[in-house]
Amino acid sequence: MILGDVIERNARCYRDHPAFVFEGCSISHGEFAERVRRLCNALIDLGLERGSRIAILAQNCPEYLELYAAAGTCGFIAVGLNYRLAQADQAGILRDCEPSLLVYEPEYAERVAALRAVLPEHAQVLRLGPGPDPESYEHAVARADASMPAWRAQAGDTLFLIYTSGTTGTPKGVMLGNAAQVEQARMLALTHGARQDDRMLIVMPAYHIGGPTELLSYLICGATIVLHRKFDPREILTSIEKHRVTAAHFAPIMIQAMIDVQTRTPFDVSSLQMVCYASAPMSVALSRLARATFGPIFMQVYGMTEHGPGTALLKHQHLPDGSISEASRMASAGQPILGVDIRIVDEHGAVLSDGQIGEIHMRSAAIMQGYWGKPDETAVALQDGWMRTGDLGYFDEDGYLFIVDRKKDMIISGGENIYSREVEEALLLHPAVNEAAVIGVPDEKWGEAVKAFVALKPHASVDEATLIQHCRDLIASYKKPRSIEIMDALPRLPSTNKIDKKALRAPYWRKGARQVA
Repeated sequence: MILGDVIERNARCYRDHPAFVFEGCSISHGEFAERVRRLCNALIDLGLERGSRIAILAQNCPEYLELYAAAGTCGFIAVGLNYRLAQADQAGILRDCEPSLLVYEPEYAERVAALRAVLPEHAQVLRLGPGPDPESYEHAVARADASMPAWRAQAGDTLFLIYTSGTTGTPKGVMLGNAAQVEQARMLALTHGARQDDRMLIVMPAYHIGGPTELLSYLICGATIVLHRKFDPREILTSIEKHRVTAAHFAPIMIQAMIDVQTRTPFDVSSLQMVCYASAPMSVALSRLARATFGPIFMQVYGMTEHGPGTALLKHQHLPDGSISEASRMASAGQPILGVDIRIVDEHGAVLSDGQIGEIHMRSAAIMQGYWGKPDETAVALQDGWMRTGDLGYFDEDGYLFIVDRKKDMIISGGENIYSREVEEALLLHPAVNEAAVIGVPDEKWGEAVKAFVALKPHASVDEATLIQHCRDLIASYKKPRSIEIMDALPRLPSTNKIDKKALRAPYWRKGARQVA
């Protein structure tokens, strides 16, 4: 089954049932399917073929989802652009994927004008919104035929190209297959207990793996998606009350913000039956507060862009006030999702026993097809059908996965992945900086915060505020260090003379605390 089959099935079985609710407007499954067919034919009329890439520069909106669905119907490849990235980062992605079409929201018109220079010569541009001109998205959809398109996607076609940075910070396009994403949706729908009469609130950005993953898990059931353009805790709580939302997906930082509002001005959130959190764990303290505020409705999912969800800590497994064993499992990532195989291996590839720490490998039908245009990096990441996650962990005797460290120096702050090497390179571009190391440190609001350590060149001088502003000028603002410590010299490992990040982390991650978010 491909995503296009899901869209048509929903139209046939739940024609008049709302598919999406967005900013006061509602569109039924039947209406959505018709718009997707029209869009498919419009894109074919523009000259797109199977495998053509469609880059999207927009915040969450129904048109974003129409483009994803059209890709899943005709075999196009959807490439969501992170609108928060610097222009240079977005240009690098466009150069790499070479899209045939760039679709954008009007507010990004100035950025798109600059990005046109890096688009392939044949590439076309559509602007979201109405208008009679050839670059109007609505004009193209309205004049297209509503019949089934001339061709259909195949199960093995790539559906999404989601760019995620590696340990070097260089963006890599993760290729996710059409049928694989449908199978992943089935797996996660079962884990969530998703139903056709659910109303699932989605606010995670569509360019991020969390947005489309959770959306498809409920779309496959024919449920209603309550879509939000951006996160505002009061607006989210208002929406839950108004639309009687039954399920939602948030990062822990969002849950904390909602608790702060709910404590001051209570909303009726009694309809909520399940809240999935990902991108970072919840501390026991926050979990207790969340349960006291919203009830025992929380579940955690651990996964990665290259594989999708791997484990889940279900609602009934969240027992912060249970026995010592039950409470300790709040620090785990849960147990493997049905359909996912996980093993822990040592540096030689030998499978380790319970309690032994090694690298986490995962495999399932949802595993990536590879990195776009990077066969060597694909070969390193995918070995014998297993995804090497780069995370270190262990299983306890009951199959709960505990993540203790990260081979990759990735920081998760506010649900966003930040790679230390990219921040380090920005710091090293300052003329006063001789060496730099970046780590994640615990932060009550963001889960992890970016902290940098620098050693200056002889006789050089610079202050913390100047260095932070320097980084902000070079990389996305959310990636900049929140604090910088200037040292005489950075600690080094005696065996390799590499910077000893474990020593830098030690004062911030005390024993017993989880080593990564």
